[in-house]
Amino acid sequence: MLIAIVRTLILYIFIITAIRLMGKRQISDMQPSELVVTLVVSDIASLPMQNTSQPLLSGIIPVLILVGLEILTSVLMMKSRTVRKLVCGNPVVVIEDGKLLQKQMKRLRMTNSDLMEQLRQQNVFSLDDVQYCIVETNGALSILEKPEKRIPKADEAGVVIADNKLESVVVSDGKILKEGLSLCQKNEKKVVNILSENHIGLDSVFLMTMDGNGEYRIIRKENT
Repeated sequence: MLIAIVRTLILYIFIITAIRLMGKRQISDMQPSELVVTLVVSDIASLPMQNTSQPLLSGIIPVLILVGLEILTSVLMMKSRTVRKLVCGNPVVVIEDGKLLQKQMKRLRMTNSDLMEQLRQQNVFSLDDVQYCIVETNGALSILEKPEKRIPKADEAGVVIADNKLESVVVSDGKILKEGLSLCQKNEKKVVNILSENHIGLDSVFLMTMDGNGEYRIIRKENT
């Protein structure tokens, strides 16, 4: 039992490292090659976990090869448009200038219900509102609404919006987060001074956020 637990932990850490090497993507954002590699890697890794008589390297080596191939494929796709087209295909326009392109829908084997469902997920509830709709290579929809349906931008409406800069978490559960400070371009001294001014100890802070202008929000820990 102990051997099985140790093998599982080793493979778990190894698979996380392998996926990190391939890049940060959600399943819905993966290209076909990335999704295939992820599924195959999970299947290969499960074999040494279930069968302790099987050498651990029989799971690690194939995963290393797959990750290497995926990285190589990604580099080739960056260098060659032809390779990218072969691996990922091309975006497909299904609505052009307000007209639904039925041939393209059939080519993608996309039903009307599929299209409407994905439109609703992007807060578009009527085909009459859409000027262009493109199915990207990862299956996601890119939508351009008709001019009269688009929300005007601040500069188009003549409205001046205050720039509050980026807000980030600078304290989480009593600990100062350096990455959060870096995002809002502040330092630990600033946080310590603010907490001191408000007579709040660092250990009693559940959450503290701050933006680039120095505006902050503090949430204390609840007494349990």
